[in-house]
Amino acid sequence: MPSLTPCLRAAALAAALATAACATPTAPVVPSVSPEQIGEVRAGSGVLNGYLDRKALPNARALLPPPPADGSPMAAADLAAYRASRALRDTPRWALATRDAELRFPAAGRTFSCALDAPITAEAAPHLNTLLRRTLADAGLSTYTAKDHYNRVRPFVALKEPSCSAAEEPRLVKDGSYPSGHAALGWAWGLVLASVAPERADALMQRAYAFGQSRMICGVHWQSDVDAGRTMGAATFARLQSDPTYTAQLALARGELAALRAKGTRSPEDCAAEAAALKY
Repeated sequence: MPSLTPCLRAAALAAALATAACATPTAPVVPSVSPEQIGEVRAGSGVLNGYLDRKALPNARALLPPPPADGSPMAAADLAAYRASRALRDTPRWALATRDAELRFPAAGRTFSCALDAPITAEAAPHLNTLLRRTLADAGLSTYTAKDHYNRVRPFVALKEPSCSAAEEPRLVKDGSYPSGHAALGWAWGLVLASVAPERADALMQRAYAFGQSRMICGVHWQSDVDAGRTMGAATFARLQSDPTYTAQLALARGELAALRAKGTRSPEDCAAEAAALKY
């Protein structure tokens, strides 16, 4: 019978090499804050690439039920919610809904500044700002398997009434209403920022909820579109937790916010006016 010693030695060496390989520290992920390095979803759009590969995004068509059928109780509830919200036209809440429609940065960074009580700009907090810019694409794009499949007609088209985003109407006519991409990214932003500042979670999620409601108030989405969008925002947030670039950027954003807090830096926005508008 041949000796087992050489085989045992070889096995021991292989095990030692494997252990050494596992013990070798991996290089830390250093997330970029440079738009040029990150790149855009579409050249010239200003929308930065997300953290997730398109194939890794949640599947809205698989996750969501179909939109309410015409003549159904849910469709009637959508219409009733829309009609009730017309009382907000030409009020400060309508003006806030108009501002909430803006997704271009730096303006979009102002949306959650009061809820966070800190500036969200490339200058004050580049990693925090980049978190929002990149997760915009992740959450927004997560809605499109359902948007494109159902191609639901938007309220301002179906009812032939003006929205709060007249300049965007020609584009929105071609973009399915269900689910709401704005509501998805707004809910995801609320969750992301609550991870950065857990002590502000209530204020941040209240603002995220209002951000979604702005789309129904604006007349560009039905209430069920908004509700479904929030589901996609939450699903996207869950997927992001395993992305190393996202988690590294989140940690850096927490450090930026801590530094701002230490300096006593607060939101530069008119937070009293925003709070008053949200009471309508």
